[in-house]
Amino acid sequence: MRGFSRVELMGRQRRPPAWLRNLSALYSENPVAGKLVPLREKKNRWESAMDSLPEWDLGDLYSGADCPELAADLDRAAREAESFAATYKGNLAGLDGDRFGAAIAAYEAVNETLDRIASYAQLLGAADLSDPGIGRFRQNVQERVSDISSRILFFALEINRVGDEVLAGMLEGAASRRRSWIANVRTLRPHELDEPVETLLHEKRVSGRAAWSRLFDETIADMRFRPADRDLALEETLDLLSDPEEGVRRAAADALGDGLARQGRVFSLIVNTIAKDKEIEDRRRRYERPQSARNLSNQVEDEVVDALAEAVREAFPDISHRYYRMKAGWLGKDVLDHWDRNAPLPEADDRRVPWEEARDTVLAAYGGFSNELAELGRRFFDNPWIDAAPRPGKSPGAFSHPAATSAHPYLLLNYQGRTRDVTILAHELGHGVHQLLAAPQGALMADTPLTLAETASVFGETLTFRRMLRAEEDPARRRIMLASRIEDRINTVMRQIAFHRFELLIHSRRREGELAAEEICDAWMEVQSESLGPAVRLGEGYRWFWAYVSHFVHSPFYVYAYAFGDCLANSLYAAYERAPDGFADRYLDMLRAGGTLRHRELLAPFGLDASDPGFWRQGLGAIGALIDELEEAGG
Repeated sequence: MRGFSRVELMGRQRRPPAWLRNLSALYSENPVAGKLVPLREKKNRWESAMDSLPEWDLGDLYSGADCPELAADLDRAAREAESFAATYKGNLAGLDGDRFGAAIAAYEAVNETLDRIASYAQLLGAADLSDPGIGRFRQNVQERVSDISSRILFFALEINRVGDEVLAGMLEGAASRRRSWIANVRTLRPHELDEPVETLLHEKRVSGRAAWSRLFDETIADMRFRPADRDLALEETLDLLSDPEEGVRRAAADALGDGLARQGRVFSLIVNTIAKDKEIEDRRRRYERPQSARNLSNQVEDEVVDALAEAVREAFPDISHRYYRMKAGWLGKDVLDHWDRNAPLPEADDRRVPWEEARDTVLAAYGGFSNELAELGRRFFDNPWIDAAPRPGKSPGAFSHPAATSAHPYLLLNYQGRTRDVTILAHELGHGVHQLLAAPQGALMADTPLTLAETASVFGETLTFRRMLRAEEDPARRRIMLASRIEDRINTVMRQIAFHRFELLIHSRRREGELAAEEICDAWMEVQSESLGPAVRLGEGYRWFWAYVSHFVHSPFYVYAYAFGDCLANSLYAAYERAPDGFADRYLDMLRAGGTLRHRELLAPFGLDASDPGFWRQGLGAIGALIDELEEAGG
C-alpha cells in the first residue's frame, strides 16, 4: 500500500490492505472492462485462439494453498510480530535514528510477508470465485493475517503520539529515508482512536465489511440471467449490451434488470450496511464528509476532488450529452434507449484481435515512447504473470495486483479480442510497469495513491490508442475507433463522476436512516439522467443497474480516482506532445517515486497543478477534442 503498510487497518481509512482487498475492485479494475467478459458463442477459429490465451502461475508466491512454505511463513510472521511488539511497544519515543530505522525495517518485513501470503490467497480466489474451498481458504488466510497484523497495529499509533520536536530527532540516520512514510502516517493523527478501539475495529473487519464484500461477490458469481434460451452469468449478459442486434441488447438489458431486482433486498441490505458502518466510523474519527477519509488516503485535498467533480458535471452537456445525440442519429433514433448506450455503430465490424497482435501493438506503442517502458512490459508476456482467458467463476473485469514488492505484479484480464480489449491490456500493463518501477521503494512506500495510480494506466492506453489510430487507413474504421475511444473516456470520466455523485447521495441520505431499495434506485436514476442527458432514455429495468457495481461495496468513493487519473494523464500527454524531449525520463522518475511524493510534487516537473481549475478543463478538453475530431471525420 502506498506510503503506508499494506496490512494497516482499513478502519484507519487507508487504502485497503492487500490481504483485505477484493480483487474485483482492486486498483485497477478497468471502469469499462466489466461489460466485456466472457465471450459468447463465436466462430470455431476464434474459440481455438481463446484456448491459447496465457494463464498466470502463482508459483512465484507459493506452490499451493497447502504448501509447507505458506504455513511456515504464517508462523514466522506471527513470531516476528510478537517479538516486534515485545521490543518496541511503549518504547518508541526517543529512539535514535538508527534504532528507529531498524524498527521501521522490522515492521516492513512483517508486512512484506503478510503481503505475499494474502496476495496469493486473493489471486487464487480471483481465478475462481465460485469454488467454496478456495473461498474458505481465502477467509482463513484473512483471519490469520488479521490476527497477526493486529499485534503490530500499535506501531503507527505510537508514532503519532510522539511530539513533533522529538520525532524530528528520531528521523536521522537510518530512519531519514522513511520521512515520506512518516509524513503519511502523521496525516491520520486527528482521526485516530484509542489503541483498544483501533484493535477491535481491525480484528472485526473480517467479520464485518469484508464479510459483506464476500457476500456480494458470491451472490454476483452465482447469479444467472436469461436473455435468450440459456442461462448466462453477469459478464456474459453485460457483453450482450454491445451486440449489433437491438433485440439482443434489449433482451439482455431486461434480463439484467429483472435478475438484479430479484436480488434487490440482498443488494440493498449490503449497500445500507456498508454505508452505515462507514458513517459510524467516520463520526467517531471526526470526518465531516463521507468522502473525506478516502481523499485523505489518496493524499488529495477535499477541495481538489470537489473541483474535479464540479468541472466534470459542468462538462456533461458538451461531452456525454453531445456524443449521445450524435450516436442516436447514427443509429437512426431520436433518442437512445439505455440498452443502446454501448451498441456498436452501424458500420462497425466484428473483427477480433488475436492475442499476439494485441501484445505486439501495446509493446510497440510503449516502445515508441520509451524502450525501458517496453522492456518492463515485455516481462509480463515472457513470464506467466498474466491470466487472460475468460472462464466461468473468474473475477470479472481486469486488474493489476502488485502482490509483494519482493515478487512482481500479476495481471487479470478477460480478453475477448475486441479493440477495447487491446486498450484494456495497455491500461493494466501500465499499472504493472508502474508497480515494477515503484517496487524498490519497499512495502511501506511503493504503493501510489489511487488518484495517481490510474495515471500510468491511462497514459499507456493513450499511447496505444494513438498508435492504432495512426496505423488505421480506412476512414470508416478510424471513425469507429474514435467513437469507441470517446465512449471509453465517457465511461472512465463522466460515468465515474456520476457514480461518485451517487455514492455521495446514498451515504448522505443513509445518515438519516435505512434507505428503501426504491430510494437507492431513485438516487441512481437521478445521477444517471444528469450525466447521460436527454438523448438517453432510461427504462424501468435500468433502475437496478447500480447493484452490480462492485466499487460501491468494496471501496466506497474509489471511483473518482478514474476520472482524476484520466484527466491527469490527458494533461500529461498534452505536455508530452508539446515538449517530448526528456519527457520520458521525467515520466519514469514519477512512476519510480511510488508513494513517496504527493500529487503537487509529482506534477511540478511537468508544469502541472491539480489545484488549478484550468488543469481539469485541459484534461476534459482532450475528450471534447476527440468528439471534434470525430465530427470532422464525418461522424
